[in-house]
Amino acid sequence: MAKTNYNPKSKTNLKPVVKGEVRNPNGAPRKLPKLDVILANVLGEENKDGKTAAEEIVEALKRQAKAGNVKASQLLLDRGWGKIKESLDITTDGEKINKPSIQIEIITNESKTRLKED
Repeated sequence: MAKTNYNPKSKTNLKPVVKGEVRNPNGAPRKLPKLDVILANVLGEENKDGKTAAEEIVEALKRQAKAGNVKASQLLLDRGWGKIKESLDITTDGEKINKPSIQIEIITNESKTRLKED
């Protein structure tokens, strides 16, 4: 039996799509729910004491902050009152950098001849 040179990736094997034909039998890929919706569902669930997971996390952070955990304290304060505005001095020894000025000089034929005369 003779082998045929069949290449499935060859452009000669392409067929036009007929109107109404579905080429992807599985349909469009499934869209995942947004992360904020997932977190709201997970953190909003109440335990047997009636507290949500978010409340338990905040209480755990509060205990850690009281015990001296600086990172827990920083996280609570940043979320509660907002982060403090940070500034960065990129100058040398506190001196401000002046805005660079650009000076453009246009030289024409007239100014070239005048410069030669001076």
